[in-house]
Amino acid sequence: MTAITFPPGFRWGVATAAAQVEGAAHEDGKGDSIWDVLCRRPGAIDDASNIDVACDHYHRVDDDVALIKSLGYPTYRFSVSWARVMPDGRTLNERGLDFYEHLVDALRAAGIEPWLTLYHWDLPQALQEEGGWTVRSTAAAFADYARAVYARLGGKVDIWTTLNEPWCSSFLSYAGAEHAPAVNEPAQAVAAVHHLMLGHGLAVRALREAAAAVGRSPRLGITLNFSPVHPADPSSPADRDAARRVDGTQNRLFLEAMLRGAYPADVVEDMTAWADIHHWVREGDMEVVSEPIDVLGVNFYNGQTLAGPEPGLRFGGPEAGAGPSANVGSENVRAVPQDLPVTDMGWQVEPRDLYELLMRLEREYTSTAGPDGTGIPLVITENGAAFRDEPDERGYVEDLDRLAYIRDHLVAVHDAIADGARVEGYLVWSLMDNFEWARGYTKRFGIVRVDYDTLERMPKASAEWFSTVVRNNGFELN
Repeated sequence: MTAITFPPGFRWGVATAAAQVEGAAHEDGKGDSIWDVLCRRPGAIDDASNIDVACDHYHRVDDDVALIKSLGYPTYRFSVSWARVMPDGRTLNERGLDFYEHLVDALRAAGIEPWLTLYHWDLPQALQEEGGWTVRSTAAAFADYARAVYARLGGKVDIWTTLNEPWCSSFLSYAGAEHAPAVNEPAQAVAAVHHLMLGHGLAVRALREAAAAVGRSPRLGITLNFSPVHPADPSSPADRDAARRVDGTQNRLFLEAMLRGAYPADVVEDMTAWADIHHWVREGDMEVVSEPIDVLGVNFYNGQTLAGPEPGLRFGGPEAGAGPSANVGSENVRAVPQDLPVTDMGWQVEPRDLYELLMRLEREYTSTAGPDGTGIPLVITENGAAFRDEPDERGYVEDLDRLAYIRDHLVAVHDAIADGARVEGYLVWSLMDNFEWARGYTKRFGIVRVDYDTLERMPKASAEWFSTVVRNNGFELN
């Protein structure tokens, strides 16, 4: 037996997102988000479902907070629906904020730390009709939204995330045609990259100014999704370039803009097959984008092994002949399956990739970041897996596959900490089964099962095991 013990004060918790769990899609003044609209598009969602009810968290919030407390999870990361708080993207709906204030009050009363994410993909449809993240005005509107939420909740929430996974909100949404608004316009995706990062920087400034005015110092950050990449054949120049390209858009583009104040030149060149990102960058923008943060959220699910295009094909661009792809400028890069287990999403399971990612972030990026240049911590803000759950006659799921996934990735986090990575916490994705975006309700990530007929919640084996991990600040490894 090996003791896997985490540092004193290590942050444990679980995470969800508004659009995936809340329901109440049109109650108390909420407006349409881009996901409400996409759900009405035939063929956009695998099971033709919608988010009108989802997990009904909006009406079951007190029970859900009690559930989190009973499981002993000390942090709950949730997102605010911009379309609930500002139905048209700009006009405040106090009833929307009432819900989040009630949630935060309930969490605090239960001894649970609220971790608030301002944007987890559910842009108000009214703003999308003005151009969404492809236009600069959305970044300014986002800062106004941040101010409004802080004005109500700033005295009760100490940890704030601006954006969750801007890679998805740009490349997967405006080029990959998978996430809302689900279009295939790679040049728009490039524009969205900059306006998302501009919105992030403006929001950080707005939150800091609002907090300073009342003598508070919240921790502010962003959450990025990372996917370590490997060339299928390290001796192949094409495969090495494929890995460099996808590493660029997936792992370096947002990070370097924020922490180094410039978009990486090689990535800009790759994307210029469609559009030059500097077309949207104005004087002073990069100073805003690189506004210092206090914590970097790390979402990790899987790595990738990549090969260059088939012989005779270009890497990407308008003449490449590829279909919709989130790999803007590298549309013909190929994923090469490895001899590894996979989740129900088809994602390969290799915990060592998480270790390597954390060490790389510490070594190359975060150790000298932050307001005073002395480094910022990393927190795993999402890690988890979808598997084909088999409930028994009581609805209980003995999800040993998910338990093993979380356990093995926690070992990777532990090893990275031991080797010098400043990792301060780990949040499981997700607290409960929920709407998995374009996959609908066909994929279950929760450590708590949701019966979608009755909406009953039942902790799975992984939830019970994770409770013991939290209680003991670690676990024994056989």
